[in-house]
Amino acid sequence: MSSVVVLGTGMAGLGAAYRLSQDGVLPRMYDKNAAFGGQTRSFRYDTGFTFDLGPHISFTKDARIQALFADSVGDEYETLQVRLNNHWHGHWPRHPVQANLHGLPEDVIIKVIADFVEERQAPERPINNYHDWLLASFGRTFAELFPLQYTRKYHLAPAENMSTDWLGPRVYRPSLEEVLQGALSPASTHEHYITHFRYPRRGGFVSFLQKFAPLGDMRLQHELVAVDPHARQVSFANGHVTGYDALISSVPLPSLVPMIKGVPDNVVEASRRLACSTCVLVNVGVDRTDLSPAHVTYVYDDDVCFTRLSFPHMLSPDNAPEGAGSIQAEVYFSPKYKPLTGTPEDWIEPVIRDLRRVGLVRESDTILHRNAVVLPYANVIFDLDRSAALAIVHDYLDDIGIAYCGRYGEWGYMWTDESFRSGEAAAQKVLPSVRRASPNGF
Repeated sequence: MSSVVVLGTGMAGLGAAYRLSQDGVLPRMYDKNAAFGGQTRSFRYDTGFTFDLGPHISFTKDARIQALFADSVGDEYETLQVRLNNHWHGHWPRHPVQANLHGLPEDVIIKVIADFVEERQAPERPINNYHDWLLASFGRTFAELFPLQYTRKYHLAPAENMSTDWLGPRVYRPSLEEVLQGALSPASTHEHYITHFRYPRRGGFVSFLQKFAPLGDMRLQHELVAVDPHARQVSFANGHVTGYDALISSVPLPSLVPMIKGVPDNVVEASRRLACSTCVLVNVGVDRTDLSPAHVTYVYDDDVCFTRLSFPHMLSPDNAPEGAGSIQAEVYFSPKYKPLTGTPEDWIEPVIRDLRRVGLVRESDTILHRNAVVLPYANVIFDLDRSAALAIVHDYLDDIGIAYCGRYGEWGYMWTDESFRSGEAAAQKVLPSVRRASPNGF
């Protein structure tokens, strides 16, 4: 039997294991964490609350992936209609704001619409970056009050230094009629790329992966420290060394590349230009459930420390004790643009303070749970350095035969189903070499 090593046991790594299993290959899977799941891990605390590592939901329209995830939880999942809103200077407009201006100050609405019309009538200008795209799409007033402000909090890079490669359906461009309707009526048409989503009834989001975990020979608490592509070996901090015939990695590229023996300096330098945010997740549990009408809230205010909020108890009753509600706040940093200050725990009290300021937590509420978790790698930042640097790194990995996958291997903006398929594609890529290495075909 040939030897296939998969680095990482998240959505992409287990997607690779699933594809390999279809050809009778049992890969050895390594993860530095004590539990499988990578960024899709879920944690059940002694307080009775369950929190995921970020607001994970499954809204794929891929029937095959839907069926795989459903089977993994024995068809025990919730199907929910998505509800999203925003917070801006004490106002709570529906999402997306550009099509739901109703309720904002009248002078703001008038200026937004006037700029929107003026931009539509202006001569077409070249789009060189995300800033140009926002101005052309919405006009200056809306762009500056909303998406440019959110960019500073979420993406951290200046919009002038961001490409538009990541957009896809993520930022909705309404027609003038939709803008006017959303300004005049609170019952405007809801436009968003997500309409419904699925979430496991028990165990948090990672439950969608539980039936894939046995498809690999899993070695947890193995932190990668070196890759030797010539000897075809990987080494770990605990002293374990193993060889491989094929190697699949979902390890973040800026961490993986410096660990490769003999890597050229220009490839290391390119990997350092790949920017990513760091996220401090602050998890809060309170003694009531009526916290928010929305599953997710986007927060634009510069003087509020968190950028996005989610409410895990609204995804499944199993995520909180009976009668209790939960909030997960995201506070963003970036080694390249805005380094993390203090420890993750230092952000618990500022988050609770700002939850009270915006009115989601009351002074009379009892805080039943509080903790903070840091994600060193959160969202890939599509700054103008990304494309050229990524090409250098990927070309090198292709040359030395490392198949990369997932958000941090592909270095892209991937949803969960895309990450799973990315792992499958990486497995498909290595299967020919696996067949050649096996005396019996496998």
